[in-house]
Amino acid sequence: MRFLPSLITTLLLVLLVFGQWPSGPDPVKLATGTYGDAAAFMVPLSAWTTRSLLDTQPTVQRWLTMLAVPRSAVAGLLAALVASGAVSLLLFAAPLLQALTVGVPLETTVAAVFLAALACVAGTALGAWTSRAIIPGAGTSLLALLCALTATLLLGLGRLNFLAIPYLDWIKAAHDGPSALRASLPGVMLHLGLWCAVVVSGYLVALHRRNIPT
Repeated sequence: MRFLPSLITTLLLVLLVFGQWPSGPDPVKLATGTYGDAAAFMVPLSAWTTRSLLDTQPTVQRWLTMLAVPRSAVAGLLAALVASGAVSLLLFAAPLLQALTVGVPLETTVAAVFLAALACVAGTALGAWTSRAIIPGAGTSLLALLCALTATLLLGLGRLNFLAIPYLDWIKAAHDGPSALRASLPGVMLHLGLWCAVVVSGYLVALHRRNIPT
């Protein structure tokens, strides 16, 4: 039940956003663009899924998690990442099927898969920061999640774009076509990877300092 809202939202996105098959004079370019759109949607979906998982984890499950992995914080993140990955995979299935059908180059599809995986990690890290282990109030944590998602987008428009998730970069590259997406991927992946490393590290340090069991 805890994943039902994320699952319903994902299904609606698949039906309403990715339900139309790429057509027109350049279906390959359109299908490549859906890769960028799907990766962008994965960030808020993964953040929402992570927050739901970490906020509603039963006590017994928490103890089992602590036995399975020495650091319960790491275990919680791994569990959230698996759940977010499942939701993201469902979302990614439609663009993937469309791209394979219209003939998007395999190299572009592989690049999009790596991008989607990192976008899922970014969303998971962001959602963890708004879980009750960091922000106890449910209303406050939801507001913090919305503000954080907005900030990671708006920061990309100014000089502080290194603090943002590079949605705009990969969306533009994806809509410019397969070659543009592949060319931009190294820079985007480096930016996104460093962002994820900093945010995840900060989350683990914050939990350690607060001495709150997760």
